[in-house]
Amino acid sequence: MKATDLQHLANLYQRMAPEYDGYARLYPLIGFRQMRYRRLAIEALHLKPGSTVVDIGCGTGLNFDRLQEAIGPSGRIIGVDLSDAMLEQARTKVLQRGWQNIELICGDAAQFRFPPTVGGIISTFALTLVPEYDTVIRRGSQALGIGDRWCVLDFRMPRNWLLNVAPVLARLLVVPFGGTLEMSQRHPWESIGKHLELVFYRELYFGCAYIAVGQRHASFEISGNRNRSIALVARSEYYSPLA
Repeated sequence: MKATDLQHLANLYQRMAPEYDGYARLYPLIGFRQMRYRRLAIEALHLKPGSTVVDIGCGTGLNFDRLQEAIGPSGRIIGVDLSDAMLEQARTKVLQRGWQNIELICGDAAQFRFPPTVGGIISTFALTLVPEYDTVIRRGSQALGIGDRWCVLDFRMPRNWLLNVAPVLARLLVVPFGGTLEMSQRHPWESIGKHLELVFYRELYFGCAYIAVGQRHASFEISGNRNRSIALVARSEYYSPLA
């Protein structure tokens, strides 16, 4: 990510951090059930007690409660975020809950080096902001154990009649958080299918958001598997809108 873009996002979230969780609670007013979508994404990881999970773009730690339920006190959460102000909010949550198994790292996701053994990786409403999203997904996929999963929950351009009102939706859903219409050209779900076997893809909020889950398999280095995985996104049984 360019230094100017990094600074722009850092400044934006510096201002937004103290009220970020409050903004998140406003989404249901327009029918966008953000916390439910986060729960679905975390459940799709199939985390095991004792697992290490990396949360890319963890922000204020809105995923931490659910992740803790999945991995238990013997597990480990590594939260990565560009904004030290957002991480300060997350740190407050950690202290208030008395969690001892969370490590918070401030930095660009594109520069993050995943630990050698990871039981799951998640990014919620963050990865599309990263121009190098494909690199992040590739590096993460290499760190996963066999059978472990990478999950992305994010916005996308709808493929239905809502395309006609995309600029209005963008102003409501993504522009306040640093997103742009140009970022709709970034397709992290395709990178999930390129570097892993795409095992789950579901569209949410009438096609304006999605959950994509990739799983690492020992035999997935075969290029035919990768091509099949990417193609699954276009198949009707993988298109499952959920309001």
